[in-house]
Amino acid sequence: MFVCICRGVTEEEVNSYLDDGADSVDAIGDRCGAGEGCGTCLDRLDEMVCARAGICGLRRAVKAA
Repeated sequence: MFVCICRGVTEEEVNSYLDDGADSVDAIGDRCGAGEGCGTCLDRLDEMVCARAGICGLRRAVKAA
């Protein structure tokens, strides 16, 4: 499935970048340009980064507070 339509970046590619040490949306963008077009993918990229770091639940709790 595509994460970034503007740059044609798939979830598989993003997971590969995360495996290789990317730890932020900016780090992913530096590798493939995702997030530098229309910006629609930024939320999904952020979800993928925080899921990998195991902090998604924490971020949601902080935003709700």
